[in-house]
This record gives sequence, C-alpha cells and structure tokens, in this order.
Amino acid sequence: MSDAPTDRNRLDEEASPYLRQHADNPVHWQPWDEAALAAARERDVPVFLSVGYAACHWCHVMADESFEDASIAEVLNERYVPIKVDREERPDVDSVYQTIAQLVTRGGGWPLSVWLTPGGRPFYVGTYFPPEERGGMPAFPDLLTGLADAWATDREEVENRAEQWTAAIRGELEDVEGTGEAPEPGLLESAAESALRSADREHGGFGTSGPKFPQTGRIHLLLRAFDRTGRDAFLECAVGALDAMATGGLYDHVGGGFHRYCVDPEWAVPHFEKMLYDNAELPLAYLAGYQVTGEDRYADVVRETLAFLDRELAHPDGGFYSTLDAQSEGENGEREEGAFYTWTPAEVRTAVDDAGGDALHAELFCDRFGVTESGNFEGRTVLNVSSTTAAVADAHDLEETTVDTHLEEARTAVFDTRAGRPRPPRDEKVLAGWNGLAISAYAEAGLVLDPAYAERGVRALDFVREHLWDGDRLSRRYKDGTVGVDGYLQDYAFLARGALDCYQATGDVEHLAFALDLGRGIVEAFWDGDVGALYLTPEGGESLLARPQELSDQSTPSSAGVAVDVLQALSHFAAGEAFDEVAAAALETYGSRIESNPLQHAALALAADRFEAGSAELTVVAEALPEDWRERIGETYLPGRLLSVRPDKLGPWLDRLGLDDSPPIWAGRTAEGEEPTVYACRDFTCSRPETDVDEALSWLAEEAE
Repeated sequence: MSDAPTDRNRLDEEASPYLRQHADNPVHWQPWDEAALAAARERDVPVFLSVGYAACHWCHVMADESFEDASIAEVLNERYVPIKVDREERPDVDSVYQTIAQLVTRGGGWPLSVWLTPGGRPFYVGTYFPPEERGGMPAFPDLLTGLADAWATDREEVENRAEQWTAAIRGELEDVEGTGEAPEPGLLESAAESALRSADREHGGFGTSGPKFPQTGRIHLLLRAFDRTGRDAFLECAVGALDAMATGGLYDHVGGGFHRYCVDPEWAVPHFEKMLYDNAELPLAYLAGYQVTGEDRYADVVRETLAFLDRELAHPDGGFYSTLDAQSEGENGEREEGAFYTWTPAEVRTAVDDAGGDALHAELFCDRFGVTESGNFEGRTVLNVSSTTAAVADAHDLEETTVDTHLEEARTAVFDTRAGRPRPPRDEKVLAGWNGLAISAYAEAGLVLDPAYAERGVRALDFVREHLWDGDRLSRRYKDGTVGVDGYLQDYAFLARGALDCYQATGDVEHLAFALDLGRGIVEAFWDGDVGALYLTPEGGESLLARPQELSDQSTPSSAGVAVDVLQALSHFAAGEAFDEVAAAALETYGSRIESNPLQHAALALAADRFEAGSAELTVVAEALPEDWRERIGETYLPGRLLSVRPDKLGPWLDRLGLDDSPPIWAGRTAEGEEPTVYACRDFTCSRPETDVDEALSWLAEEAE
C-alpha cells in the first residue's frame, strides 16, 4: 500500500498559500509528489490535475462552485486521485500540461484542468468548467463521470490518445531542430516591423480585440529599433503602448502599480490581481521610455510602482512577496473581484469630505478619472484617466496648477479611505526568479532616478541570497522560514541579471561575483551542449513527460532569452569560461525560431541583438562612480549597456570572482592622472581613455550608427 493515503486532503502540509487555500475542500487533494502518483497507479484510477495560483480569479470561481461541493468531491475522491499544483512553484509541471492545452484547444490559462493516466500522461484537457452546462462548456460533474467511465470501459482508446498527446508534448517542448545559425543581421528592425503590424493604433498596445496584456518585450524591441534607425513609427508605437497602460484601468491611479491585464481592448477594466513580475518588468519599460523621450510622466509611473511594491509586497527583511488577489471582501461580506479598487461618486465625495476637502475636490477627481453613477464595472468605476488636467481646468474655469493641487489632495483622501477597506489576500511566498526581476527594476531605477532605489534592490538581493542560495545551489521558494523547490532556469537567469544590475548600479564587486556564481550554475545545470539547448529544469531534476524549454515570452520573459543575454554580459568578466560559447550556440539552435516569430520570442530576439551589436561597455576607473557621471549615464538610453567600476585592488577579488587573471573588461585600464577615467568599448573596439563621460557616451553613439 502507498504510504500517502488519498482518503484525506494533504494540502495543509504544504507551504504554498495557494495549496493551503484548498486544504479545507472536501476534495482529497494531494500535492504533486511521487506518493500521490504511486497511489494512482496502485488504485489504477486516473489523476485529475488542477493547476492554478493564489491570485487567479477563475481558480477561485471553480473552487467555490465545484471543489466545495460535496457531491463533486465524492466523485473526485472515489474515482480519481485529485492533485493540486501551484504553477508559481512548479512552472515545469505547468509548462508540460499547458503545452497540450494549447495544442489541443488552441488556448490555455488557469485554472488548468487535466485528466491523466496513472502514469501522468494526459488524455483530456481544459481550463475552467462550470458545475452545470453553460455557454457551450460541458458541466464539470458530467466530465468527471464520463471520463472515469471511459477509463473503466474503453481503456485502449484512452491510452492511445494519451500516448499521442505525450508524443506531441515531447515534440513541442524538446525540439531543438534549427538552421544551426544565429539570426541574420537586421532582426531588430524586422521584429519592430512585426510589432507595428500587431499594434492597436486606436487604443494603444497590441491586438485589436479581446484582452490586452502588457507586452514589455515588444516595447523594448520598438525603442531599441527607434534608437538604431530613427524611425518615428517605432517610437510612436512604443509610446502609444506606454501611455495606454499608464492612463487606463491597468494602472492603479490611487496606489500605484499595475494589474495583470485588461479584459477589453480599450484598457478600461482589468483583472485586478497584482503580480510581482508585472510590477518589476513594466518599470523597466517605463525607465527606457523615460530615457528615450525625457517625459517625466514615465518616471512618475516608475516611482509610484516601486512605492507600491515597497508598501504592499515587501517582506520586512528585504525580499518581495508574489501576488495580491483580485478578490477582496465587498459590502455584502462576500468576496468580490475589484472591491478594493472601484468607486462610486458618493464614495469619492465621502472620502474627500472625511479628509476635510470640499465638494469641488471630489468633482474634479471624478471628472479626471471618469467616476460616474453608472460606472464601467458592475455599477462601480474602475479609475481611468478620462480627461486631461487642462480640460478639467477649462471646464471649471481654474488654473491647471490649482487643479493639480486639488487632484492630489483628493487622491490622498481616496487612498486613505481605501486603506480602511478589507484588503486583497496576499501570497507571501518569496520566489527567487521573480525577486530577480524586481531587483533589476530597482537597480536600474537607482541609475536612472535615485541611488536609493539601488540600495533597496540590494536589500532584496541579500535576502534571496541569504535564504535561497546555499553557496552552490539555488532554491526557488521561501515561505515562513521554510525553503523548497530546486531552482529553475528562470530563477538562476533572472537573479543573475538582478545581481549584475546591482553591480552596475553600485560598483560593489560582490554582486558581480554572485552573478558569476549563478552564471556558472546556468551552464552546469541547464545547458545541454550535446543538443545545444537551455532547459527550464536542472539536469538530474524530477523526470516529467518532457524536459521543457522556456523559449517564448509569457507573463515573464523567456528564461532562455534572459539566460543568453546575461551570459553574454558576464563573458566580459570571465573570458576563459563557456559563457559566450553557450550564448552563441543557443542562438544558433534557436535562430530559426526567433526569425520566424520574433515577437513570441522577444527576450531571445533582444539577446540576439546584443550578440550582433555587442555590449555597450563603460569601464570606470575610480574609487566610485562619480554622481554626475551616474546622472549622465542614467539619463542616456544605451541598450546592451554594461557599466563596470574597476576596483582599485584586483588581487583580493580575483579569487572571489573565480578568476585567475584580470577580466578583459578591466585588463590594462588605468586612470588618467588622478581623475576618474572611463573607457568605452563595443564589439572589440574601444575609445581612448576619457575623463569626460560625455565624450565616452558620444563615442558609443557614433559606434552604434
């Protein structure tokens, strides 16, 4: 008999907040482990696999409708082994079964519902199913009964389908066939052209129907292509996306930060969950937009978003939590989507009045953000910027400066009132990779806006390093003092990028050393030189139906793309190691995929562009980066930038960096007299040593032409 009984719900033993949300279900949920799978084999019953995450709205809906239902639970318990997976903890399991959902249904998402043989092979797949037939969707209880009957009476057909689907998964996830050549020169401009073709010229962003998602990779491609070519169309498209996201319902105009996506093409109404990764990647896009355009509104979005992260997703010891739920308690005491974020005119008036403001302040706020009696979401209003301050000032015969002052007073009053509402639940697991994304955002903001942001990024880096790095291996998840799940490629790659960015922002070589440690981990655990592939899972990790590669950008950038990019950057410090060879070989493996669909593979396309154009190196010889140099470098849009402050004494650092000799980027670099000196290099060509940082930046600009 199995040592893991399936006659009880085992999720109360798990650290994942999402799994623990289901610990009281009458369903006898099991975690994804060998004991649960062994129980399915022993009982000779199928597995019902449900994959979701804590902030997932439709996961909550299906749980309320079906997993809390005693009659449905009885079928699940008697005729299946039901398994719950947190896709944020186990992106490998999610990747395998999400792949078949996309192949079979041409869709996917969460909750992901998969019926598996006892051996883990899928034979039916979907997402949300209602308890009763609705809108063309079959009833969940009918599916459970029908598929269990098919397993019992028509086993051969079920097994045949499972075998075919398993082969399809392996073909999709493990395929490494390519041309054997890196993408051709000109990829950047062709990728930007593809982004133009996909753009919504009326509402901004990409795609003209259905939900609107942030597409930060496309924005970076467009901005980089504009910088390279000067074509205004590229800039207009990028700015259109940035403005649409910052003025629509995707953005929280009261408390800062971005929701997951909008349900409509106009960017008016979001799904209200807030994810750490969105609020890390989007600030990087707005910082780039600020550098290119000089528009202060983009810097303001960054400041407000990072303030949100510090206020609402920060672990007290420095790291960042994962998500805020879409739902919170509404006026009727029930969980409602968006209850924390939506408003009526009366609520705005009360908030302003309670703060000592007058009716005009509330009226201006409602005019500015479109708060109406009818609302735009279930009788309430999701705040959108619906009128410019100039138009509001004109309508009320006021000066714009006066309107700005009144609006800020009203916003503060609304914020304070909102703080008293029941808050959305928070998923308090700390994930290494997602923290790496946030660390990069803070480090870059430290260069572009204020060094204090870099200090905050370093605090998060120190937290992750202390709790999830054992000096040799990285774990993925920290929660309430417990550590679990071996790190995936996205953990190593995202955190390596974050550590390198902290080094660029602070000059502290210890952060560079950590980035090199992680880079070596990428090569050792995730690179298969025999086939030329970067895998999501480490060598020797749990064996699933397939060993997935993460090549396309999804809600986070492709981990393979970020790994290739960061390995190229690290190769400047460790020329004798395999970093640049691995990056070049990976681009040769994936070259045809990138060229055929650069938007789907935006992170890899950006890495390929660095490979073609070379890094923009700035090596500073000084005790520290001069503040006026930081400001000049920070305000300059410099794709592929690699900023390095050479330490005065190299000897003590070489051993910590794992190097025998001085890195190429530091070798032979000396100061001109006693002045801070900068060396600019690109693609094996360097400027003369400069004591004026503007001269070095001008040289790089000329080399890029």
